Parts: sequence; C-alpha cells; structure tokens
Amino acid sequence: MRAVQIVALIAVVAGVLSGCSRGDKTPQLMNIRSDGPDEFAILPNKPIELPQDLAALPAPTPGGANRVDPTPQADLVAALGGNPARLAETGVPRSDSALVSQAARFGTAAGIRQTLAAEDLEFRRDNRGRVLERLLNVSVYYRAYSEQSLDQRAELERWRRLGVRNVGAPPEAQ
Repeated sequence: MRAVQIVALIAVVAGVLSGCSRGDKTPQLMNIRSDGPDEFAILPNKPIELPQDLAALPAPTPGGANRVDPTPQADLVAALGGNPARLAETGVPRSDSALVSQAARFGTAAGIRQTLAAEDLEFRRDNRGRVLERLLNVSVYYRAYSEQSLDQRAELERWRRLGVRNVGAPPEAQ
C-alpha cells in the first residue's frame, strides 16, 4: 500500500513538473506569440446605408467586398487628403508607360507566363539524369541551371578590372 502511494506521488510530481517545462527556452517576456485572436485587427463595420433605389444595388459577387466592410487603408488615404480610388488601380502608372512601351516595342505574346513555365518544366525534366532523382521526384532546379548561374564575385572583379565604379560588396564568408 505504501509503495502505491509513493508511485502515485511521484507520478503527480512528474506531471506537475512536466507542465512547468517549456519546449523552447525563450523567456516568457520575449515569447509574445499567441494562437488567439488579434484584438488589434478587429475593426468595427461602417454604418449600414440604405440606397434610395433598391434596384440600383449591385449583384453580390462571391469573394467580393461588402459595402460596410472596414477599409482602414482607404480611410487613411482619404483622411490625409488623397484619393482612395487610386489604391485599387491595377493599370500601368503614367510614370512607367515609357518603360512598358519600350519593352513591348516588338509585340507581346499572350500567355507568356504559362509558356515559360511549361518550357522551364521541360528543361528541368531533360536535365535530371540520375535514376534516383527521377524515381524520388527530387527538385534539381539549381543543378539544372548551374551552367547559366552568374558567379557574383568573378563578375564584380571583372567590372573592377575594367575600371567601372561599383558599390562595395560584403566580404566573403570565412
């Protein structure tokens, strides 16, 4: 009977002590991450507006914004005297129009991103020659493009030898 009590006491003490331990050794003051809600991210909704003509209401769009949802960035821009509609603009800014015109002077290909992604995948498939890499589907991105990689140090030295002024580079790691 006495042995059972001692074993139970040891189990309770071990349980209490294991509850006091932490997986990471970061002091509690430095570990301010929380899995709970962020109380600073909660913003009140705008007041509900009833339009004069209910037929003028836009059709609901899945994933679209609600008219009473908070828009803190747009509200801040408006409070500072800016135009909040400019936050939603997705076109090319006037300052970049010359750059876009120069880049597109020979025409543009529709779907270029998908074409390049397909060509890149084909290039990497052709350049993974090892059997285990194929069987295990290992990414060989860096090895496939190693011949096209730029040696930054050699390029920096080449420009310095030519007498071109350039920014200082950080020292090589020891």
